Amino acid sequence: MSTTTWLEAAADRSPLILAAHRRARAAHAGQVRNASGGMPYIEHPVAVAARLAEHGFDDEVLAAALLHDVLEDTELTHEQLREEFGERIAGLVAALSDDESVEPYLARKDEHRARVAAAGRDALAIYAADKLTNVITLRGAYAREGEAVAAELKVPLETKLEIWDADLEMMTREAGDLPFLGDLEAELTRLRGDRAAAAPPRGA
Repeated sequence: MSTTTWLEAAADRSPLILAAHRRARAAHAGQVRNASGGMPYIEHPVAVAARLAEHGFDDEVLAAALLHDVLEDTELTHEQLREEFGERIAGLVAALSDDESVEPYLARKDEHRARVAAAGRDALAIYAADKLTNVITLRGAYAREGEAVAAELKVPLETKLEIWDADLEMMTREAGDLPFLGDLEAELTRLRGDRAAAAPPRGA
């Protein structure tokens, strides 16, 4: 089932998912996802939620997945989310949001990884689906743009891969039965293979 078909069906049966999608779409209006080849931002959280739906996660988890970037990348606040969607969803979104006051960047990622681990299985599942979606999207952009896609990232591509490796290690340790981890490991291997295949021959 395509993400569009899933979203239409889910929104028809669930007022919560409909409301979460509308709020996320409005919050991300006009935004483009980095390292995506120009993809409208809203397509990313929809894809994350669709992956979770395939594995039977409940509607509040799916709503949190649709909203998982709004605190980090839009003007919405935690208080607004809590008022509109309740404490569980707002708490999941908060756990999935980087704390940009933490510097340097790698320390920020370490702090975030620890916070997601402490937040429990639902947060870990959204985090895993998010990372898998990010790697798949980046592979598509890499196929079109090559190493130039790294200009859209906050850190060098090799550093990004190391961060994703650490994410995978943490998730395997904390919730090794999550359905996305094997796919994430495979996609990371494929991305490294894409880069190796595109590299000029040694001595060229």
